Amino acid sequence: MAGIRWPPEDSDLFPARPAGATVTELISDDDRSVAADSWSIKSDYGSTLDDEQRHVDAAEVLSASNFPAASDYSSDKEEPDANEVEPSMLGLQSYWDATYAEDLVNFHEHGHAGEIWFGAEVMDVVVSWTKNLCANMSSAKDAAEGSSSNSESGETVGDLSTWSVLDVGTGNGLLLQELAKQGFSDLTGIDYSEAGIELAHNLAVRDGFSGINFVAADVLDAKLDRKYQLVMDKGTLDAIGLHPDGPVKRMMYWESVANMVASGGLLVITSCNSTKDELLQEVDNFNKRFGIQDQVQEGGTGPADVFRYVDHVRTFPTIIFGGVEGSRVSTVAFVRN
Repeated sequence: MAGIRWPPEDSDLFPARPAGATVTELISDDDRSVAADSWSIKSDYGSTLDDEQRHVDAAEVLSASNFPAASDYSSDKEEPDANEVEPSMLGLQSYWDATYAEDLVNFHEHGHAGEIWFGAEVMDVVVSWTKNLCANMSSAKDAAEGSSSNSESGETVGDLSTWSVLDVGTGNGLLLQELAKQGFSDLTGIDYSEAGIELAHNLAVRDGFSGINFVAADVLDAKLDRKYQLVMDKGTLDAIGLHPDGPVKRMMYWESVANMVASGGLLVITSCNSTKDELLQEVDNFNKRFGIQDQVQEGGTGPADVFRYVDHVRTFPTIIFGGVEGSRVSTVAFVRN
């Protein structure tokens, strides 16, 4: 799938919160500012020693590497546009803490759920497509192992309710609610904003999805006690890339999610800042950097890819700009080897 970047201020993806606005412009009410400030913020992306060391390690690898950044690649433009995506408020935890604190106030006062990242139409497409992809993979596995094959839980593999699902950067958690409607039931959402987690929990209880588990955790430094068969990312990698240390943070992201996806599991990424081919190139770079290390740790005898491309959404509405046809959004699935 081709994709075209649109500057946040010109895009209709974030109509209520222009990227160039300051936090004080976004929240004019003093009480909402106080609510945002009341959340415990370690730093923009955590402040643990482990995270700091990983940041240093990633920066060293990046500076010594010959791999171009993902934004240096483009399958649908004649010239690379490495400087097109610049750091913005959307890359900072303080922005999201303030945003979700405001949304939490609106929920309590008016029952509002907040924004749907990329819009309801995109979310519906992603959920339906992901359900079909998981069902097809389950059917293929059932056929290979025999219809009587059981999963660890004793259920048939083809039953979507047996899929463990993690939504990274879950925000208000509405994506997980939509997945629940499609038959997934083992659902967990993480977000580094405690206000976002509280909002997601409140919405889930109100809407009849109290079984969804929400945890305050940073995807770059999450200490999870399990791995998941399906990991969803709708906009989180985009936000990480908008951090002032975006290239380093993105490297840390791939290392983190590789530890979250179970062997044979899926990683589904939806992005408005990266085309399908750019995501493929970024995964290829990650495989080259960490594939050998990953194989050695698992007792293998040679290098192997960590993630392998499976499929991408082909049904997003397309537009033509400057003679190039593409989509504002791309969704790509990778399988964890």
